[in-house]
Amino acid sequence: MSDESITARIERLVTEEKELRGREQEDQPDDAALEKDRERLSAVEVELDRCWDLLRQRRAKEEFGQDPDDAEARGAGTVENYKQ
Repeated sequence: MSDESITARIERLVTEEKELRGREQEDQPDDAALEKDRERLSAVEVELDRCWDLLRQRRAKEEFGQDPDDAEARGAGTVENYKQ
């Protein structure tokens, strides 16, 4: 996966995230729709974190003369529970 394809995926996910956040107000009377959108929003947020993590890995490898294609997407648990 190239930097460009990762960036394009990030842009699509950000667009979806904005749409879901905008629909929250509309979904207030419909508990099922609200819950469904919140679950999808949570999944989108995790996927965004994973994409950003992969992009940072690729850029770091390139910066230090390594092959960016050796970077691998980490699992949601690893990315979401990362301690700085």
